[in-house]
Amino acid sequence: MPRKLIVTEYISLDGVVEDPVGMEGSGLGDWTGPFERGPRGDKFKHDELMASGALLFGRLTYDGFAAVWPTIKDETGLAERMNKLPKFVASKSLQKAEWNNSEILSGELTDEVRALKAGGDGDLLVYGSASLIHQLMPLGLIDEYRLMVYPMVLGRGKRLFPDREKAVLRLVECTQFDSGIVLLRYVPSA
Repeated sequence: MPRKLIVTEYISLDGVVEDPVGMEGSGLGDWTGPFERGPRGDKFKHDELMASGALLFGRLTYDGFAAVWPTIKDETGLAERMNKLPKFVASKSLQKAEWNNSEILSGELTDEVRALKAGGDGDLLVYGSASLIHQLMPLGLIDEYRLMVYPMVLGRGKRLFPDREKAVLRLVECTQFDSGIVLLRYVPSA
């Protein structure tokens, strides 16, 4: 059975996914920082990563994760899992991927992602990577959206669903976490 490609995002009420922790220089600041997702939210993110078999990134998100995760040590095993998993970065400009178990996908994106979905165990998880997701949406390669909605309106920034994109989705889960954060899980509607 092919693996699922799952997009997992921190998203504002107005659909912004750009720079949730304030490390991309967007000027949006750390807009997730004031909110605690609580033990259930932490468990969800932990279980999500543990169930995945590989990670897929766009260049900007990959660079941000690669700069931080190798330095993190935690008791939950999250950092160890993140660092051990196979990682694929879609990029035409990246020359070398230094983070452990990383591979650059520089060929035709459709073919590369179809091959990743066809092989391997566990879900293929996409963190952040809005530009990559915008390329994957019209190709019909995304199997699920996991949106952790923060009670914040930013008014500007890169949105998950650009104005030009139309998507019909079916809700499969709605869970409230602490600080008013809500998890919405959607699958594409047939």
